[in-house]
Amino acid sequence: MAFNLLKGKKGIIFGALDENSIAWKTAESIHAEGGSFVLTNAPIAMRMGQIDELAKKTGSEIIPADATSVEDLDNLVAKSMEILGGKIDFVLHAIGMSVNVRKGRAYTDEKYDFTTKGWDVSALSFHKTMQSLYKADAMNEWGSIVALTYIAAQRTFPDYNDMADNKAYLESVARSFGYFFGKEKKVRVNTISQSPTPTTAGQGVKGFSNFISYADKMSPLGNATAQDCADYTVTLFSDLTRKVTMQNLFHDGGFSNTGVSQEVVEKFTE
Repeated sequence: MAFNLLKGKKGIIFGALDENSIAWKTAESIHAEGGSFVLTNAPIAMRMGQIDELAKKTGSEIIPADATSVEDLDNLVAKSMEILGGKIDFVLHAIGMSVNVRKGRAYTDEKYDFTTKGWDVSALSFHKTMQSLYKADAMNEWGSIVALTYIAAQRTFPDYNDMADNKAYLESVARSFGYFFGKEKKVRVNTISQSPTPTTAGQGVKGFSNFISYADKMSPLGNATAQDCADYTVTLFSDLTRKVTMQNLFHDGGFSNTGVSQEVVEKFTE
């Protein structure tokens, strides 16, 4: 059921790859709630995914952009305002990757060129995106910017590798830039710490399917799905959350506050 929560609002969505991605589900939910947007992803990611299908379904245009390139981001912001007919109300940053994970490098044996590339794509790109928006004065007052993160920024999950460091940096950028965006532009900046979700990117982490099962048993409400996250993101883009900013918001069925669940205890006493 749609409530027109985003009627008339315009934005940019990063990272929609295929129907499994949170960005894809969020785009569909925003469209259902009356919002309009441009879609963007790196050219190589666009070749791997089905973003054209999403654009057709939602009546959106696609602007290819490398999120590590300030020039590409400046162009993305300018073209988005041109296409959408004015300033922007919301931005979703839903991109991230670890070359070390892809190449099977352990956290204790990182190749630092890989580390730097992953950090740039996963974390510094969030600062670059907001800086481009900020300098262009591209955001409407009471606009909302959201990035996706994970609890490995606070707690150790060995196989999450250097992505944990990237997410910690990402969350810090949200707080730091959120202060300036809020003070000077009345724009909100938050991160959503989502349950482990079987996206194309997430499934690249070693032991991911087993960990999803563990997290589901640990969470009183069970894991939040990609669609659940999309719906939550819609609330953060709406006018109902105008005073929520600089927060890392756990959206994980209660996992983040559960020490141990009865199901897990019983598993170890079988």
